[in-house]
Parts: sequence; C-alpha cells; structure tokens
Amino acid sequence: MVAFLSKIAVAAVSVFAGADAALLVAPTAGAAKIEAKPVARSGLRGHVNATSVEIHHALPAVGSTKAKQPCACVTQDPSWTPCARTVPRCVFIDLGAADGNSFNFFMKNGYGDVGKCPSVQWSSILVEANPRFNTQLAGIGGKYPSQLTVMSSTAAYMCEAQTSFFLDTVNTEKNFWGSSMSNDHPDVQRSGQEKVTVPTVNLNRILVENTIAADWVMVKMDIEGAEYDVLPCTAQAPAASNMDRLYLEQHEPSWGMAGTTPAQMEAAKNTLRAKGVDIPNYFSYTL
Repeated sequence: MVAFLSKIAVAAVSVFAGADAALLVAPTAGAAKIEAKPVARSGLRGHVNATSVEIHHALPAVGSTKAKQPCACVTQDPSWTPCARTVPRCVFIDLGAADGNSFNFFMKNGYGDVGKCPSVQWSSILVEANPRFNTQLAGIGGKYPSQLTVMSSTAAYMCEAQTSFFLDTVNTEKNFWGSSMSNDHPDVQRSGQEKVTVPTVNLNRILVENTIAADWVMVKMDIEGAEYDVLPCTAQAPAASNMDRLYLEQHEPSWGMAGTTPAQMEAAKNTLRAKGVDIPNYFSYTL
C-alpha cells in the first residue's frame, strides 16, 4: 500500500467498453485507494473463487501423467536489472496476448483513458506462447518500436526455463483461446495434445525490470490455468507492490501444474490486495 500511496500520477476515471466495472487510473499522491466494485457474471469461461486460507504447496498425485511445472518459483534474483526510469507512465503487461487484441483494447481506452496516463506516457509488454500469432504481434511491435516489447513464442510463468506448450487447433472462431501449458485442458485434448517447446518468462522479472513504484501498472493475465502457478509466486515477490490492477481470468485449478488449490489461489489474491493491487472481476471479451 505504501508504494501505491507514493504514486504521483494524475487521476482519471474510465469504464470497460461493453462491460460494467469501473476502472480508476492512477490517483493523485496521498489519495486513498478506491476499490472497483466487482459485478457477478455467469456463463463465463473463467471464474472467481472466494475462499481465503493460508498458502500451502500441494504435491501432484503419485503416478500422475499431468504435465510437470518446468521450474520453481523465483520471486527475485540479483542478476535482474531494476528499472532505472524516473518518469512515471502507464505500463500494460499483457500475459496471453494472442494476436494483440487486448493491447488494441488498451489503446482504445478500454482499460482506462490512455491520454491521462502519468506524464501522458505509456509502454506495454506483450507475452504470447502460441507461435500462430508471431506475425501479427511483430506487426504491432513495428508500429510502436519505442513503447512496445513483444515476447512471441514465450510463455508467461514464475521462473525461466523451457516448457511444452499445447496448442488449441479447434477453436478457430475463438482465436484458439484454449492453448495452454496444461495437457489437461479439454481444448488441448480435443486438439490431440499438439505441442511446441517455448521458453518461459518470469512475471516478477518483468515487473522489476520494466516498472517503478510511481507507474500505473496493469497486468492482464489470461494464461489458461498457469495463473495457479504464477500468482502464488508473484504474491510473495517484492515487485508485486508495483502492480496497481490485475485483470485475471481464472480457470480450472486442475490446469495448473504446481498443485495450487482454489483456496490457496484466493489466499494469494488476498496477499496481492494487501499490497495495494486491485483485482476486479474480469473476463477477456477480446477474442
């Protein structure tokens, strides 16, 4: 919360395009944080659980054929280079960027008025594991070379390694939204568990190297179950307090690989909230 109250950005208020939750962008210094009021939704692919308990780490079932996590949680590392920037800005971190649809939504003020970003500046990091979208993301990156970092064929995670990434080949009309690190995902199974090998990038490192406390930092996380691995790790990371808003699409717990339960996930979210991170109800309508 201290990091949040130290922010010096200009206040702005906007709303979801086509949705019903208020977004507050960067309050003035010393202002108290105002929580967005979540609105219940039904019939969505993602879901939110509401049980709060302490975080523990469950072990996978003996003999399970479930895909294994490629590496263990890393909350910080001395080899990371902290961001030296002094001028605050909006930073939009898109985990599960697909073809850039959510970034386009951001640029159209879907996550708040970009014109009212701190110092009227913004930058964005787009992370997408599915190589199907490499060309589209490269095109977007070419339009904003000084503001946009594109990490194509790279999976958002809690550490750095190599991982199998399973491709959804059946949901053509849904932008292949079921691609996942989990081989338990039903769309992955319907696609014959077709997979590629990609590197992983640590969200905690992204935060350390690309954000400062005075930024207005938005993280959109739609990573088909890997959030059950990533969020409990990020909740314990010092850089987590740099986040202001987390747009989380939460999926089935069984799609995670670290054994995190719904109750443990809710505890991780509560830890983030205690650090000043606003987590409104969210569903990614941008396909």
